[in-house]
Amino acid sequence: MSAPSGNPVPSAPPSYEEAVGINVNYPHPYPVPGPGQKPDGKGMNPPPYMGQPPPANNPIAVQTVYVQQPVLFYDRPVQMCCPSCNQVIVTRLSYDAGALTWLSCGGLCLLGCIGGCCLIPFCIDALKDVDHTCPKCSALLGSYKRL
Repeated sequence: MSAPSGNPVPSAPPSYEEAVGINVNYPHPYPVPGPGQKPDGKGMNPPPYMGQPPPANNPIAVQTVYVQQPVLFYDRPVQMCCPSCNQVIVTRLSYDAGALTWLSCGGLCLLGCIGGCCLIPFCIDALKDVDHTCPKCSALLGSYKRL
């Protein structure tokens, strides 16, 4: 059968790739089923790595490091992890005469409180330095100096 205009009639319609303009020789970024394979994806090769080296099979060692923030000691008990016994504790407070206690005593002496009243700062904890110790292992953890 020939067409009346003299052009031969094609025997089969063009394939999808030819009709859409996909280059058949260009490597596809996804697996293409070969002859005899079903297009369901089973038994197909994985896509090739384009522009990337293949992943290395070397295991990566991961190390977890815990960084403890510095503890600021004041005149109140602090909840913390004791570095000596590694227990979570609330610090025990002890008060010692420090620079503010002695300056207060000297100031009261200058004001004329000589008869024993100048020793009152040694009885007031708010004028003394504070030492923080562990109640379990009795380790000195830190101090708070008033001056």
